[in-house]
Amino acid sequence: MIKLKEVKINIATAIAAAFGFVIALLWRDVIIGILKFYRYWQDGGFDSEMAILSGVILVLIITVICVFGIMYISKWGGIDKK
Repeated sequence: MIKLKEVKINIATAIAAAFGFVIALLWRDVIIGILKFYRYWQDGGFDSEMAILSGVILVLIITVICVFGIMYISKWGGIDKK
């Protein structure tokens, strides 16, 4: 028989991992955009240093939101800190 607590833990773990994946992909895009701007990567990237700044600020805000999401979903799922 499947226990509700186990299901909640598994759902919380999957959602927390998804938040982490989103954070990683966003930072990857910003870093590659910066490298492209300074011509260390191939074509594309940010158009100006102001665009770099706004990209970094936006990703920082999204990162903070995702971290709070991870904390909330972990508490909801009853994931123990080890």
